[in-house]
Amino acid sequence: MRAAPTILHLDMDAFYASVEQASKPSLRGKAVIVGGLGPRGVVATASYEARRFGVHSAMPMGQARRLCPNGAYLIPRFTLYRQVSDIVMAMLRELSPLVEPLSLDEAFVDLEAGGVAFDSDSARATGERLRADIRAATGLSGSVGLAGSKMLAKVASEEAKPAGLLLIEPGTERELLAPMSVRTLPGVGPATGEHLRRAGITTVGELAEAGEDELVRMVGRAHGAGLYRMALGLDDRPVVAERDAKSVSVEDTFDVDLHDRVRIRGEVQRLADRCVQRLRGSGHSGRTIVLKVRRYDFSTLTRSETLRGPTDDPAVVREAAARLLEAVDTTGGVRLLGVGVTGLADYTQEDLFAQSSAAEAEAEAEAEHEDDGAGGESGPGNAGGGAEAEAAGGGTGPSEGQERPREPQEAPERRWTAGSDVRHVLYGPGWVQGSGVGRVTVRFERPGSEPGRVRTFRVDDPDLEPSDPLPLVGDLS
Repeated sequence: MRAAPTILHLDMDAFYASVEQASKPSLRGKAVIVGGLGPRGVVATASYEARRFGVHSAMPMGQARRLCPNGAYLIPRFTLYRQVSDIVMAMLRELSPLVEPLSLDEAFVDLEAGGVAFDSDSARATGERLRADIRAATGLSGSVGLAGSKMLAKVASEEAKPAGLLLIEPGTERELLAPMSVRTLPGVGPATGEHLRRAGITTVGELAEAGEDELVRMVGRAHGAGLYRMALGLDDRPVVAERDAKSVSVEDTFDVDLHDRVRIRGEVQRLADRCVQRLRGSGHSGRTIVLKVRRYDFSTLTRSETLRGPTDDPAVVREAAARLLEAVDTTGGVRLLGVGVTGLADYTQEDLFAQSSAAEAEAEAEAEHEDDGAGGESGPGNAGGGAEAEAAGGGTGPSEGQERPREPQEAPERRWTAGSDVRHVLYGPGWVQGSGVGRVTVRFERPGSEPGRVRTFRVDDPDLEPSDPLPLVGDLS
């Protein structure tokens, strides 16, 4: 514990939903729910307007729609969230070399290590300045907690929400914590909270009064001793600037259980490629490939394979994931698939066998492409050429000098997901409000503008294209 409140905890307010409201002027002040939009989707973040209806993160999306039927339900746009997060984290690193990010929207900062605060007055001034700078740079609000320990700084930022600042003076910790629910403390989840409630302990003050011996008897030595220290406001953990990633993974939950083994293999391959992209983006490689399969009955199977050395080769990860899948029974259906890499390192050891296999597969694909006689560039639906073109009914070469006419093919209907960015040749940037029955409804507006007009187009309108998100402030062209 420090003698001055120089540990700062920043937590952006309803981050994903707030970004959407700032990006979409027509949603300001309205209930916004961000998450998976399918029947098995869950809420990632809900705006404060939506929380008044009882909607909260991790809630099934179906339940959220029942509680808040008139809310705006949008897909997450992680590219934009990361861009905004990078701006905020850069501002924190200007304050101190010791910044410990916990997520895209949350971090601890050691103000004393940065030389910007040594007492309560300077810490408060730094916190207020940070909140104003974040608002100016992103248009968003963040809540700030200041205290002599990480635990108390996090408690303070939660109490300050939304858009506030709370400083806990050293020496006042127990008085502040005493009336709070035991669920306020880190590590006290629903199960532990219920166990304590049955013992008549519902507040942090009652937790402290129970004493360490009683808490050890109730929840075990390690957890009991830790709970007692937290109830007294004691926490000596330092702010750690670099938190080493332990794993990188991606997963998808499917709206309808997958039964087709070929489709399942294809999804695993796609997840493996996404995992490698994220792995390379973090500057890591890894030795252990992990496959996660959640079946129709909610049973979850995890299989892993450790390689000879670390890799970030997509061919290696795909092959390993495919081998792991062969050992899993998917007969009853699959509702979730995931691929991950653990045992991370910041270098790679090339797998020559995998490289050889990949090169061989490439050569075979080329040969097949030539044998099929697919001349010229493949069309929009046949980017892979060769076998894909043949399967689609086109791409076979001329026979006996005669060019065989291609059969007309219907282009696949474009999908427009609620919340995604688009740009129209005439109307400029906008976002999808909804789509169905061959139509897509778009609201044309941009960050900082007045609420825009809504227009409806055919889903295949050539003048309407997907677009990258616009920055929340600054150059919006």
